[in-house]
Amino acid sequence: MSKNSSSKAGKDKSKAAGGTIALNKRARYEYHLENRTEAGLALQGWELKAIRAGRANITEAYAVIRGGEMFLFNAQITPLISASSHVIAEERRTRKLLLHRDEIDGMIGRMQREGYTVVPTALYWKANKVKAEIALAKGKKEHDKRDVSKERDWQREKQRTMRRHNKNA
Repeated sequence: MSKNSSSKAGKDKSKAAGGTIALNKRARYEYHLENRTEAGLALQGWELKAIRAGRANITEAYAVIRGGEMFLFNAQITPLISASSHVIAEERRTRKLLLHRDEIDGMIGRMQREGYTVVPTALYWKANKVKAEIALAKGKKEHDKRDVSKERDWQREKQRTMRRHNKNA
C-alpha cells in the first residue's frame, strides 16, 4: 500500500514541477534569441481547459507593448467543443502578459533603441499556473539561416561517421 502512495505522490510532484505545453521551434530558426524571461498569462477558464487538452499553439505569436503593458498577440488556443455557452470563445484573442514594471521598461528600451522584438519561445506549467517564456530577439538574415543549417548538417554527418567508426573498432 505504501508503494502505491509513493508512486502517486511522485506523479503529482512531476506534474506540478512543470510540463511543456507548447514550443516555438521556429523562433530559434528565425531569430537570434537573447535575454529570456518568464511571464505569467492572464487566461480565461475555457482557455485553461483547452490548454490542459493540448490545444495551444504559439508558432506565429509575438508580444507587443501598449500603454506600458505587454500583450501576447496571435497565440492560438483552440476552444473545446464543450466550452461554456455564455462565453464567446475567441481562439486568437489578445492575452495580457504579467511582468514586473522594471522588466517591461528594460524591454521597451531595447526594443526602441536596438530594434529587438519580443517572441514567446515556450508555454509551460509552473505550480498550476501557465507561464510563457519570452525572449528578446533579433531577426536573422538569410545567410545566417543557411549557416545554421550547414552547421546542423555537418554535426549530423560527423555523428554518423563517429558511430560508423566506433562500430568497426
